[in-house]
Amino acid sequence: MSSPQVPESRIRWRRGTVTALGRTWRDSLELQVEVLGDGELRALAHPSVVGTPQVGDAVLLNTTAWAQRLGTGGYALVVAFPGRLPADPTGPGHLVKGRYTGLQVTVQGVDEQETPHHAVIAEAEDVGGMPVVVADLHSALPAVLAGVRATAPELRVAYVMTDGGALPAAFSRTLDGLGASLAGVVTAGQAFGGDLEAVTVHTALLAARHVLAADVAVVAQGPGNLGTGTPWGFSGVAAGEACNAAHVLGGRSVGALRISDADPRPRHRGVSHHSLTAFGRVALAGVTLPVPVSGLSPELARQVTEDLAGQPDRNPVVEVEVEGLDDALRASPVGLSTMGRGLDADHAYFLSAACAGRYAAGLVERS
Repeated sequence: MSSPQVPESRIRWRRGTVTALGRTWRDSLELQVEVLGDGELRALAHPSVVGTPQVGDAVLLNTTAWAQRLGTGGYALVVAFPGRLPADPTGPGHLVKGRYTGLQVTVQGVDEQETPHHAVIAEAEDVGGMPVVVADLHSALPAVLAGVRATAPELRVAYVMTDGGALPAAFSRTLDGLGASLAGVVTAGQAFGGDLEAVTVHTALLAARHVLAADVAVVAQGPGNLGTGTPWGFSGVAAGEACNAAHVLGGRSVGALRISDADPRPRHRGVSHHSLTAFGRVALAGVTLPVPVSGLSPELARQVTEDLAGQPDRNPVVEVEVEGLDDALRASPVGLSTMGRGLDADHAYFLSAACAGRYAAGLVERS
């Protein structure tokens, strides 16, 4: 009988020493760590998971993404401070996220029995026609919010973060900067660290509506999406499933189209093939697709019209006025950036997302 084959390592492990503490936001802390053979590198810790370090502490790191020089995820990630273990958790909750990994965490879910919200979520059957803006990239969130606020600043907007990208909500500096502008953050699936935790996108939408009293919800994965250059091998394809969830719960799905004339990759110029796949082929219940009535170059506008001509009848394409949206985007409390490009470098992308927010705001019945 042959011996079982030992699997290859999937993680590039390193030990180091903390040399400096950097900026903090939400539940994130940047560090400088000296690692033999790698020199001094930038690391990220989530103190609620691994504890709070001090300069001089020994640290165990996962340097896989750092060594690959990945963009959003290019930190060395702190696994533990072996000499300074955090205290045992004392809070409530038994929802396990990051399940069966070495860093699984336990949180209290909005939908579990021991919370004051359990009865509300258990009895809720729909979201009462709430508009749900769905985007395939986290970078669309502040632009969608700008569009809502430029149209109806009194509306309450909740963000549902799905688990296609970063799992800790604390990884997002955007969420830290938008804190005062959002009714709350609900982390769904394996994502964690929101104001509320939910098992599924469905319960997350119910929580947004019935616990956070949101008028509009925005659904998108966290930062650090995964793509393979293929139509289906992209974590944002789940945007189509989010549209289906909104429909099942009586919401009105609005798609934030990924439009660009700045992306160097042909598959993302005009309307990204990811938007066409998620909304055109996965969102079987239908989704409204807003486009800017102006503000795009003539060439880009023609390309967008051509790209959307093949959308099924269930996906109406609507033109949205853009007056005031540029000012709203420039007044965003957080910097706008997608794939390293800011507002001026990829104006069409952010304008399109803001149009989705404006259209959603117009769907809300206001007294």
